Amino acid sequence: MYAFDYHRPATLRQAANLLAKNADAKLLAGGHTLLPTMKQRLASPSALVDLSGIAELSGITQKGKTLVIGATTPHAEVAASPLVQAALPGLAALAGGIGDPHVRHKGTIGGSIANNDPAADYPGAMLALGATIVTNKRRIAAEDFFTGLFSTALEDGEIITKVIVPTGGKFAYVKFRNPASLYAMVGVAVSKKGGNVRVAITGAGSDGVFRWAEAEKALKARFSSKSLGTVKTPAAKELNSDIHASAEYRSHLIGVMAKRAVDAANMK
Repeated sequence: MYAFDYHRPATLRQAANLLAKNADAKLLAGGHTLLPTMKQRLASPSALVDLSGIAELSGITQKGKTLVIGATTPHAEVAASPLVQAALPGLAALAGGIGDPHVRHKGTIGGSIANNDPAADYPGAMLALGATIVTNKRRIAAEDFFTGLFSTALEDGEIITKVIVPTGGKFAYVKFRNPASLYAMVGVAVSKKGGNVRVAITGAGSDGVFRWAEAEKALKARFSSKSLGTVKTPAAKELNSDIHASAEYRSHLIGVMAKRAVDAANMK
C-alpha cells in the first residue's frame, strides 16, 4: 500500500471541501473494494476521505410513500430495519443476503451503488424499484445513474448522500450466488406497482446491470412466473462469461431466477 493522507470530516461540507482540494482523493465508506485494491497497489489515492463520521449520511426514515436511506447506512441496518421490513420486505431480504456478517456490518448502500460492481445486489434493486440517488449536488434517477461496468453518472466532487426508494406494490430479488464470494453470478430484481413492471438483471450483463424489456412486457400482461415460460432470455453475446460461469449458463440462470423472483414477489 502506498502512503496517503487520511481525513475523517464531521460534515458533508467538510468532505466536499476535502475532495475539491485533493484532485485524486477517494471517498471511503465500507472500504471492501477500495482498501483491497490499495493493498495490492492497484490504486494509489493521495488521500482518503472517510465518510463514517458524518451523522447526516446515515439512517433510515419513511417519508410518504418512500423510504429514505442514508448513504453510509450499513447493509445489516437495512436488513434489520422495521421500516424496511414493513414497507419493502424484499429489500430487507436483499440486504440480509449480501456477503457475510462482517461485510453486512461494514459495507454501505451508498458505497455499493457508487462502486457499481457488475455482480453487486443493490444496483439491480435500485433499477427495478425506480429509485432516486441523491448527491450533494443533484438527484439522479437510477435509470440514468448506472452507466456501465464500475461506472456511474457521478461527477468529480459528487458525494452520494441518500437513496430515495418508492414503496408499495410488489418487489423481490433472487440471486444465484457464487459459493465463495457470495456475489451474484446472476441476480434478478422484479417490481410491480400498478401497471408498471420492472425487471433488472445483475451479475450477468457484459456492460453491468440492465433491464430485461421482454420480460417486463410479458409480466405486464400477467404478473405470473408462467408468463415467462416462452420469453427468450438475453442472448449470450450480451452477457458476461468468466471462470465462474459461461454466458450461455448465465442466460439460462436469468430465466430461472426471474421466475423465482416473480413467485417471491407474489407471496408478499
